[in-house]
Amino acid sequence: MPILRVALPVAAETPFDYWAPEGLELRRGTVVRVALGPRKLEGVVIDADVSSQVATEMLSPVLDIPSLPPIPDDVLALCEFVATYYQQPLGMALALAVPPLSALRKRPRANGEGAADQDANEDAPVKLNQEQRSAADAILAARGRYAPFLLYGITGSGKTDVYLTAAGEVIADGGQVLLLVPEINLTPQLRERVRCALPRAKIATLHSALTKSERLAHWLQAASGAAQLVLGTRLAIFAPLPGLALMIVDEENDSSYKQQDVVRYHARDVAVWRARRRDVPVLLGSATPSLESWRQAQEGRYRQLDLSRRADPRATLPRVRCVDNRPARALQGIGEPLRVAIAARLGRGEQSLLFINRRGFAPSLLCSACRWEAGCPRCSARLVVHREPRRLNCHHCGYTEPVPASCPSCGNVDLLPLGFGTQRLERVLGEAFPLARIARIDRDSTRTRDAFAAIRTRVAANELDILVGTQMLAKGHDFPRLTLVGVLGADNALYSGDFRATERLAALLLQVAGRAGRAGLPGEVIVQTEFPDHAVYAALIEHDYRKFAASLLSERQRAQLPPYTHVALLAAEARQRRDVNAFLDAAHSAAIALAREAQGNVEVFSPVPALLARRAGYERGQLIVQSSERNALQRFLPAWRADILAIAGRRARWALDVDPAGFG
Repeated sequence: MPILRVALPVAAETPFDYWAPEGLELRRGTVVRVALGPRKLEGVVIDADVSSQVATEMLSPVLDIPSLPPIPDDVLALCEFVATYYQQPLGMALALAVPPLSALRKRPRANGEGAADQDANEDAPVKLNQEQRSAADAILAARGRYAPFLLYGITGSGKTDVYLTAAGEVIADGGQVLLLVPEINLTPQLRERVRCALPRAKIATLHSALTKSERLAHWLQAASGAAQLVLGTRLAIFAPLPGLALMIVDEENDSSYKQQDVVRYHARDVAVWRARRRDVPVLLGSATPSLESWRQAQEGRYRQLDLSRRADPRATLPRVRCVDNRPARALQGIGEPLRVAIAARLGRGEQSLLFINRRGFAPSLLCSACRWEAGCPRCSARLVVHREPRRLNCHHCGYTEPVPASCPSCGNVDLLPLGFGTQRLERVLGEAFPLARIARIDRDSTRTRDAFAAIRTRVAANELDILVGTQMLAKGHDFPRLTLVGVLGADNALYSGDFRATERLAALLLQVAGRAGRAGLPGEVIVQTEFPDHAVYAALIEHDYRKFAASLLSERQRAQLPPYTHVALLAAEARQRRDVNAFLDAAHSAAIALAREAQGNVEVFSPVPALLARRAGYERGQLIVQSSERNALQRFLPAWRADILAIAGRRARWALDVDPAGFG
């Protein structure tokens, strides 16, 4: 009776053994359905015909084998790497590679985003300038071997054209291409670009917004090799691709590539590992590369390819102005220079974008008499005023309550909404420009499927004059008649306690500024700020990310912060602060002891409260360990994790995050 070792999607440190009924052909990578107590779970066979330490009569049988091809060896190896490097249970990592099997009860269909074009015309070659052609040639010359590239191109320089040219050549040679994007909202537009450039290519799309049937169908297309180009978010990095020949990570600096819960992996870094394992080139593209990738390129481990001018020969980089954030003649926060610029665009039939990275009506509600401020009872955060519908909402835990008619502390009825969010800005603009066609784009206004795509269609058809939005609008969108970008509230990020805040703000501003003047019409960017001389705004005005990145790298090196150190963060939360402190103190003691025993280059810091000290009723704290040597940290973590497992009790929940996106 063959015994199988099966990894299950549970927080277990070891796999489980089952016996295989006669007649079932099972091997490593086979997806099976088994019982674990009262639950029925899908798992992946990681070893067949093993010798179990559990008596055979105590083992349960495999219940079923879903009609799914086995997970290929290279994806199994990828999941094993993710589990080892990021200190996660193997079964949880393997679950990322298994499509939603409940859809097997239905016939898988690849409609909508997953279907290939029928009776397509010949591929339409993309016209490249000399810089783009050189970049594409360099990538194509590396076919058949591992070669990491960093494509650094200013906004509007045509990075996507380089992707599609290289992808078209690879597909013509019979290979598969994996193209990752950071956000779901970017996939429809990019997919249409692929369809136009490569109309004969069979495309599959993988992201969490698809239905289960669609995801399964697209996964099967990728696994069979039928899909020649797979476009997706970080989820797609685990797709089986037998003919994989090129990997592309668009907007590689985006923090969305870092999974923030369950299995905390970084899809960009996993893509580089997979490319090395498969001996294929990997292309990381961005107008504002991450400091991690920038350092790799500066030190010669990645080959840097530059696109220094906009792809459209008529287009130039926008003019950038910093203006006073508190002008005397402001209209509810919108200064006169910005108001005049919007009016000028309306008069010329051009479009404007006002960017503020805060949704809702106002960030807080304040009593003018006693200074009471509406706070979330479950989080150490303020409640945000919303007008559609009229509520106070917590953007951290989802708590909501009605807007009070009077101050609950002193009874005063004069309650002031402080600051601006997208809803308030939309209302102010509607009052100032009553004939303007205005649309708000944020998480609240685009909750329904295809809502964002519908707004994009209206922008392209010139049916909108002013867009008000958050970072959803900052990257990947090309609106030819958009000539003005106004930025409000950017200074808030300068007060953040996160060491990556300045880097992220620079990337966000350079990206959103890049939406202006992408065709023949000149663009302008107006930033309202109290710190016009700050290095972030200097980089924006000069369009000089190189100088800014060099300055930040020097600062990080002096402070011994990533990418010059490698970090693991232990986060804990519990109902009572004392339980968080007790757990982290014990974990800290264990880490100190291990660091002394190993005599390695590992530094252990004392526990501290998280930046958001309470969330959803849980007190939160964290503990950081770091090393200048990645291997030293990797040797340290398994033993420390074993100690943490021995310490952990029911009162505190914890998570270990390797290479965290921030220290929040």
